[in-house]
Amino acid sequence: MPIDPDAQNLLAMLKAAGRPPLHTLSPPEARTAYLAGRALLQPDLPEVAEARDLAAPGAHGPIPLRLYRGKDLAAGPAPTLIFAHGGGWVIGDLDSHDYVCRKLANDARCVVVAIDYRMGPEHKFPAAIEDSLAAAQYIVDQGVALGVDTTRMAIGGDSAGGNISAVLALMARDGVAPKLVHQLLLYPAVDMKMEAPSFRRIPDDYPLSPTVARWFRDHYMTGDHEHEDWRASPLHAPSHEGVASAFILTARHDPLCDEGRDYAHKLEAAGVRVWHLDMNDQLHGFLTWGKVVRAADAALEMAAASLRYAFSTAG
Repeated sequence: MPIDPDAQNLLAMLKAAGRPPLHTLSPPEARTAYLAGRALLQPDLPEVAEARDLAAPGAHGPIPLRLYRGKDLAAGPAPTLIFAHGGGWVIGDLDSHDYVCRKLANDARCVVVAIDYRMGPEHKFPAAIEDSLAAAQYIVDQGVALGVDTTRMAIGGDSAGGNISAVLALMARDGVAPKLVHQLLLYPAVDMKMEAPSFRRIPDDYPLSPTVARWFRDHYMTGDHEHEDWRASPLHAPSHEGVASAFILTARHDPLCDEGRDYAHKLEAAGVRVWHLDMNDQLHGFLTWGKVVRAADAALEMAAASLRYAFSTAG
């Protein structure tokens, strides 16, 4: 299916701007470029009832968090989404996904707590997993003070954040992470081998090309021997039975498309309830381009609807 005209316009904007491919930059340069792009592509921030910065204790220092309370929430403990931002485990932060978190908090009528986990190459795998696990435990431990209903908690994220979310959902199933009732996996990276057919059909001039995806992976991972570790490649976990229900979004024009589809099929085969939204005309990353790509908001609203359903039926 052809690319959405809005996404085509975005590609033309990037080409006209002469932005160098991320893999030609150093990680600090890539972070600066990414945040500059978010300022141009992220819609105006919607109001929420509350947005405040926090920090969870971590083994290697404080882990920055940002808590959002949806504007229509009733008083008292609220269902909560723990959110891990995308960016290939190398770029992105609390500000890069500010709009996404605010919209999910309002549309899902919940609290969202975003995690600013440690990233590569300064902090290699499994640092992002360790920080996210510590943050999730802190949110449970401080549930009353934070206004969190710890019996109705979900995990979610885009791209690398989808990877982290899938891993924590498996850990929650095993009793290692706090109990979860749902997972939002938004064009997730779930197989560090990066050999799916979609890696062969996506051209190298897309924002996330196969070359850029592997550049991210190689800044996060220490070596090929880690690719089979299910904490890096949740697609290869020994079992997927008993994990929380999942909303999985894939984009056809994305090197991660086929592994995301495979993960949806693997969860379904394990008896997990899955909502799979396959966006046949979209690129990887479109959810954070809402000022240019109108489909972004509609997709986020569908993700929020899955959260509302999971929260309403929990327990």
